[in-house]
Amino acid sequence: MNKIKELFKLVLRTTIFKLGINNINYLPRWMILWWDMQAVFFVLFATEFVINNFTFSFLNRQFLYQIIVVELITVVFFLILKTYVGVIRHSTYIDAAKLFLASFFSATGLYLADVLLNAFYGKNLFPSLFYIIFPLGLFCGLFCYRLIIKQVYAQFIADTNPEVEKVFILGVSQPSISIAVAIENELPKRFKVLGFLEYDGQKSNKRVLGIPILHIKKKIHVLVRAHNATGVLVMEDDLKNENFISGIENCIEHNIKVYRAPSISELDFTTGVNSTIQNIQIEDLLGRDPIKINNINILNLIQGKTVFVTGGAGSIGSEIVNQLGKYKPSRLVVIEQAETPLHTLSLKVEKEYPQLEFVPIICDVRNKERLEFLFQEYYPQIIYHCAAYKHVPLMEGNPSEAVSVNIQGSKTVADLAVKYKAERFVMISTDKAVNPSNVMGASKRAAEMYVQSLHYHIHKTKQGTTKFITTRFGNVLGSNGSVVPLFKKQISSGGPVTITHPDIIRYFMTIPEACQLVMEASSMGKGGEIFIFDMGKAVRIIDLAHKMIRLAGYIPNKTMKVKTIGLRPGEKLYEELLNDKSETLPTYHEKIMIVRENNDKYEEVSEGIKKIIKATHKHDIGTIVKKMKELVVEFKSLNSEYEKLDVM
Repeated sequence: MNKIKELFKLVLRTTIFKLGINNINYLPRWMILWWDMQAVFFVLFATEFVINNFTFSFLNRQFLYQIIVVELITVVFFLILKTYVGVIRHSTYIDAAKLFLASFFSATGLYLADVLLNAFYGKNLFPSLFYIIFPLGLFCGLFCYRLIIKQVYAQFIADTNPEVEKVFILGVSQPSISIAVAIENELPKRFKVLGFLEYDGQKSNKRVLGIPILHIKKKIHVLVRAHNATGVLVMEDDLKNENFISGIENCIEHNIKVYRAPSISELDFTTGVNSTIQNIQIEDLLGRDPIKINNINILNLIQGKTVFVTGGAGSIGSEIVNQLGKYKPSRLVVIEQAETPLHTLSLKVEKEYPQLEFVPIICDVRNKERLEFLFQEYYPQIIYHCAAYKHVPLMEGNPSEAVSVNIQGSKTVADLAVKYKAERFVMISTDKAVNPSNVMGASKRAAEMYVQSLHYHIHKTKQGTTKFITTRFGNVLGSNGSVVPLFKKQISSGGPVTITHPDIIRYFMTIPEACQLVMEASSMGKGGEIFIFDMGKAVRIIDLAHKMIRLAGYIPNKTMKVKTIGLRPGEKLYEELLNDKSETLPTYHEKIMIVRENNDKYEEVSEGIKKIIKATHKHDIGTIVKKMKELVVEFKSLNSEYEKLDVM
């Protein structure tokens, strides 16, 4: 049978290529119309054969006239109703309705033509019975030959994949049913849907599309393997369901493949459904509810304003730039010292927001003269300060650079914001600034202290009106240098995957989530606040590594090794968003809280920062770290050569 199929396929392909058709998956419209006209001829022939008592007495000159009139009138209605448009193997009820209307209108047109013929020549071209048999036969003929082509394509023409993957669809909903239909119609096939899995309900014989609905009673992997399936498909909209997330993690743990299908509204059926179904990613398993933000408040804050974003080509900065574009600032100035990332961002923004006045600026936040020129040139009203050095081990070895960028750079931008009367200054901070155990965290905490104390100082002394707002959050998935891209690179290289400690935990948030909350906090802030975000549940890094390894099709410590390399200098086992003395206040947004850490000792903080900056000019590392510990009293070094300075 397989040899017959291959021979038939070869003959069909050879014939079709001779007709100039290079893509057998999609027949050209002219060919579909040509086949429709052949169907008209055969239906006309069959109709006359039946009317003439199953004899060929109708084969005369009048039959030739009938052919000409019928073909002309039917082709007119085929063209009007576009029955030849579309891919035959994807024909729907709408296409069937078009065929029915074309058949009915063709019969009506033929009847009117026959009436005119009788009026002028006193004779009829068609008998009365013709107008009943012909339209019914035409509809059946057109419809049936499409079904035949669909089956021939499926059996002989399509490059069928012998490795079709058997999968279950998790959940029974209209989107999941639609995906099942699309998968079934897609050729060549990538998946075969064995059934739907649901947590609700009891065992029953219910079926959808002829596919059984199975109730999950035990672990999902048991049910999947019992039916010899190798994968599970879940809709993107269902990734917020706790039961589904639990089921997915169970599948990953037992090396069952998990695929994610996008929302139905995001599907592009013209390119095929298979290409839109992707392997599930670690970012999909956060199980977090969608963040709701007040777009009106943000629009009122941003629209028509000149906005600065420092460090605008970094992970956080570039996403803030992307989100700002939606709120129609009059001018968006992005300040970045890295040339290539800024160029890449420029191309993206110019494409997505062609009406936006976008100004990319190469500038280091340590360059006070250059920054002042930019403030004089553009007079920013809103400033998002994202520029920072963030890698803990690097900053532990280069404290003078951490100070010059994270402290001195922040101070320079903040002072210029006051001088040039900016409305708001939003500082992006980190959870590593809480009870810092490393130079990077301490430098960010010092910057927090400065901008907060500066806010209270200028408003108390009436020296300025700028509102200073600080946002503090933990790790973001996929940011430059973060653990997820590192693990992905290690896995793609064949391992080993390295973790620093088996007990280390971190809070994670996606980059868009973090930036959405930054935008919301910047619109709600009155000035002087430190906002912290609900980061969800803490994640053990070793569990994260194991999941990513299994998602890649490996088994931890069997087919891919997980290696513990020890804590890096300054690294904690866990991060905090609050220190022991802090309290939180709720806001109108459930995921945003205010930290009660009012710091109004401007002179003391300013003097301490001057001493730290002075030490950096001498490159005296010991003095730099010592002065930082004097200013940030909770700064206690961990696993670092600077621990000795804590006892002095």
